Amino acid sequence: MIRVLIVDDHAVVRRGLQSMLELEADIQVVGDAESGVAAVEKARTLSPGIVLLDLKMPGMGGALACRAIKAISPHSRVLILTGVDTEQEVMTALEHGADGYVLKDAPADELLHAIRVIASGQAYLQPSITRRVLRRLSATNAPQPPLLPPQLTPRELDVLRLMATSRSNKEMADSLTVTEETVRSHIKSILGKLRQPNRMQAVLAALRLGIITLE
Repeated sequence: MIRVLIVDDHAVVRRGLQSMLELEADIQVVGDAESGVAAVEKARTLSPGIVLLDLKMPGMGGALACRAIKAISPHSRVLILTGVDTEQEVMTALEHGADGYVLKDAPADELLHAIRVIASGQAYLQPSITRRVLRRLSATNAPQPPLLPPQLTPRELDVLRLMATSRSNKEMADSLTVTEETVRSHIKSILGKLRQPNRMQAVLAALRLGIITLE
């Protein structure tokens, strides 16, 4: 069962999301919060698996709340659900530890898919903004070769390039003609070598270091 905490400063949004999520057999809404501060406290007491978190809220915004939630409830995964799609806001959210980013105008099916993907331990960026954000990062950050380049194998580089897309582990496995377990093993190795906590941070680090580029 995926335990979800809904965080948004608009009550009508919280109620609408709750009504939609409660129709899903594998999702349980365990609480809601109207602010970043309240979200952190609810995360502490409820230990949700997924936190649906708005970015723009009075007081503590979503990015700071995300960082605080990760600190007090490390196992909780954060999916940003917002109407803000500027590249800088997306980058800030990811740098503060967000596991995914979906816009509020996304279809319900996509939001449900994102929740399940993130609950499975993967990262998720809405495809409509993934390439634009990563391309901007690639263009505006001149590659700076690391002093001690991580020794990634050719197959790990293949996986890392696919991690920069919106493909799931299964889709990556199908593309490389390997098993999902093999993909997970490669991802674990990549995260360790790049010293990053999750897939998205690993991709961002690899782009900054010039290890991969976006065509």
